[in-house]
Amino acid sequence: MLVLARKLDESIIIGDNINIKIISIDKGVVKLGIDAPRDVSIIRNELLEDVKDLNIAASKKHSHDDLSLLSKIIKK
Repeated sequence: MLVLARKLDESIIIGDNINIKIISIDKGVVKLGIDAPRDVSIIRNELLEDVKDLNIAASKKHSHDDLSLLSKIIKK
């Protein structure tokens, strides 16, 4: 992991086309501005982890029989 120190209004460049700028720092909270192409997915890690956990929990709610029945229905 690369660790960089940046001050207000300073930025870093990732690749050729992603710019991350420090917008504000207040009470231990840093606000970032991210300028990237539309085809680059940007998501907060905690949201990604929540979705992953929800998907795992949802998959455990169904039995093997339920999934087999669903598979048969889809194949029709």
